[in-house]
Amino acid sequence: MAAPGLVDEYLTLGLRLGRHIDGLVDAYYGPAERAAAVSAEPVQAPERLAADAKALVAAIDAGGVLDLSGSGGSRGDGAAPARRHWLRAQVVGLLTTARRLAGEPIRYADEVEACYGVRPTRVDEEVFSEAHRRLDEVLPGSGPLAERLVVWRESHAVPVDRLGVAIASLAEDLRERTKSMFGLPEGEHVEFELVSNQPWSGFNYYLGDLRSRVAVNTDLPVLSTSLAHLVAHESYPGHHTEHTRKEVGLVRRRSWWEESIFLVGTPQCLLAEGLADLGLEVLWGRRPEATVAAHLVPLGIHYDAEVVEEVSEAGEALGAVRQNAAFRLHEDGADADTVIAEVARWGLLAIDRAAKAVEFLTHPTWRAYLTCYVEGLPLCRSFVRGDPARFDRLLAEQLTPDVLANQIEADLAATGPA
Repeated sequence: MAAPGLVDEYLTLGLRLGRHIDGLVDAYYGPAERAAAVSAEPVQAPERLAADAKALVAAIDAGGVLDLSGSGGSRGDGAAPARRHWLRAQVVGLLTTARRLAGEPIRYADEVEACYGVRPTRVDEEVFSEAHRRLDEVLPGSGPLAERLVVWRESHAVPVDRLGVAIASLAEDLRERTKSMFGLPEGEHVEFELVSNQPWSGFNYYLGDLRSRVAVNTDLPVLSTSLAHLVAHESYPGHHTEHTRKEVGLVRRRSWWEESIFLVGTPQCLLAEGLADLGLEVLWGRRPEATVAAHLVPLGIHYDAEVVEEVSEAGEALGAVRQNAAFRLHEDGADADTVIAEVARWGLLAIDRAAKAVEFLTHPTWRAYLTCYVEGLPLCRSFVRGDPARFDRLLAEQLTPDVLANQIEADLAATGPA
């Protein structure tokens, strides 16, 4: 049970905002009576919620009691400053969402920075041109690069009737390695399902009580080139692992109930996506293709490990194409069809996959979320520096992007680049 204090106000604020934006509350397993009370009250106006968020930031800054659970910010609690810093960053994100809901104009880059703790920037198109040149060298076949890459990529479509067994094989291995390297709570469980009509490729629905339901979207063919990353990202050692470790370590053991809610539009998301994107690399190395092939090829699924490795390495920079697309949509005011064409061109994507990417960027819940993928992975990778103990901190501790950035700066000053 969450004790009265600023944490309880945070839970209430998040649940109230969630009544305005479907999906803003990504997960909630906190006190049922708190959720029931919010559901029973009239929907609060965005202006009121913005005022509540401002007041909550001020109360956190003034040293208000976080909760009355015994670790709520008393002077004797050594964790209180870091916990207070984390909570403040979360509330600033919610304040930004409330301001936008209230109709206040906020520039896209300002919105992203306030919500997620990093400032997005446009990427020079020469970076993409260089990736194109590298891909042209390693991609088999002849003819225009975009056509060759689309044909090559789509040749790796996994038959739907083999998706279940492929996912199960990958998940079992990833789970055992995660358990060995980082530990998993007793009784945790992930259930996978295939879905359609969604703007994302995969989604972890964390249900609380150490259980997750992972949905894999089949609107477009699922590719063997990205399947292992998707499974690792959503389950082991990604979202499911982080949620279960924090439920046991922070909520159950320390009564830090702020971790019982996961809210889109907060720095919590950027680190969650960054560590989830890093997870496969942490378990199977920077180039995991041989291990992936050992799972998929015996199932009759097309996966040429050597070529996949070369193409993945050459094309990694193209992930930032989506960030430029977000700027085009939300700052330049470009229409969706124009941006779809640009994403297809620079991302070397089939038009249906480019359209799916833009659908995500125009969704009211996810419009600013893209930065979590573009900026989260390099930030977490630089923080971890190949050290499993650092990755374990991401799974178990309350951290914020600025804390990681400060540690990275200190590492560089002490030892130079990793």
